[in-house]
Amino acid sequence: MRERNLRKQALESGKTQSRKARETLSTPSSSRATSAAPSPRAGGGGGSNVPSRNVSDDESEMSDTTQWSTNSIDEMLALPAEEDGAQEEVWRAALEGRMEELCDRKRSSAQGREEALLVFSTALVRHYAADEIRGRREELVGALLKSVKGGQTERETVLALKALALVLVTEPSDTLSEALAGPMKACINDAQHVAQKIGAIHALGVVTFFGGASEEATAEVMELFLDIVSSDGAVIEEADNADIVTAALEEWGFLATQLEDMEETTEAAMETFVDQLESASVDVQIAAGDNIALLFEKSYTEAESDDEPPDEDEDLDEDVKNGSAPRMIKRYTVYRQQHQLSATLSDLAKASSKRLSKKDRKQLHLSFADIARTVERPTRGPRYSTALDEEGREMGSRLKVALHGGGRMTIDRWWKLHRLNGLKRLLREGFLVHYEFNQVVYESLPVVVEDE
Repeated sequence: MRERNLRKQALESGKTQSRKARETLSTPSSSRATSAAPSPRAGGGGGSNVPSRNVSDDESEMSDTTQWSTNSIDEMLALPAEEDGAQEEVWRAALEGRMEELCDRKRSSAQGREEALLVFSTALVRHYAADEIRGRREELVGALLKSVKGGQTERETVLALKALALVLVTEPSDTLSEALAGPMKACINDAQHVAQKIGAIHALGVVTFFGGASEEATAEVMELFLDIVSSDGAVIEEADNADIVTAALEEWGFLATQLEDMEETTEAAMETFVDQLESASVDVQIAAGDNIALLFEKSYTEAESDDEPPDEDEDLDEDVKNGSAPRMIKRYTVYRQQHQLSATLSDLAKASSKRLSKKDRKQLHLSFADIARTVERPTRGPRYSTALDEEGREMGSRLKVALHGGGRMTIDRWWKLHRLNGLKRLLREGFLVHYEFNQVVYESLPVVVEDE
């Protein structure tokens, strides 16, 4: 496998045991409760709520529900309120002061470090602070690693993991992933608290993506995540922990968007994801389904000059017929029992179990209707509609993200949805600020912006 910095490559390229675990896993179930530069785009620069995975019935606009991880971690990472129109020099001064505190740990207490980490992370979420970070990145990374390796409290470690991820998305590196991957893997395997392991899984995904990991190193991290999923968390001593499995599924999908050719790894991944469709956790089911859709999408690539021309009776999408999109060709089989998989997805899209809340049932139906359509027709992305518009054309993808200035971003591919969700897990309400001013974030999701 070629050694290269993937960040530089072309960018589109309570859980119960699953059936497989019930049949093969001898590890006993855990009894503890599960924790819960200026951009080329137009618009303003303030932070605001950003749309996420959930959409309303009448508008395919996304709402702000994607989080870094579980409720317990969200409480640890809760950002303090910021007054409207906070002066730039105020947050810059606060950030500088907290960086000094973090780098000079003499006489610091765990509580003091927690407060410094929270203020530091808040500034990096709400503002694009590359100029402030650039000259001190390595020093900051070293200080934050000390809290990851030897944090005196659960919250200190979780906040330090989040801060490391924010440093890398603010000021990416071509080399730091190698130094950071080891400590994060150790945290995933050995941390005492579930929240620390979940935080480390998410941070490892971000660091691998933005820290200069090679294709081989990325594949190794994805293999770790797949092992966590296939064992229902038991491989890291968190058997049947839905939050752990969901985090590993999400970051696997985020990293998979960087790999161009996944034919050799698709079969094992599909077996694991299909198995997780039987999970008792809606979050696990949806995360597994999203990865299934991504793998089907990646099995198609643009037609090349030496490919056979289309047959006269080939059913092409409307945008291919009118020349606004390239013709796509299937390159390999994703899953041999596709008929059985389609039946499972159809059942999930119509699930009516009384154990599900109204919200979970709606989200399950919405997600798996999308996933089932993509498995049947992999060239169609999330929220694709064949309904005709006023001009008699198919409406196509109706999944939109509202942007500053009234524009909308269309999420018409699964890789785009995985990227968006991965960035929002980290940046939360600061996503729009970074999408406008952080060139690295924009290049990670280079989509066409439509005017209202």
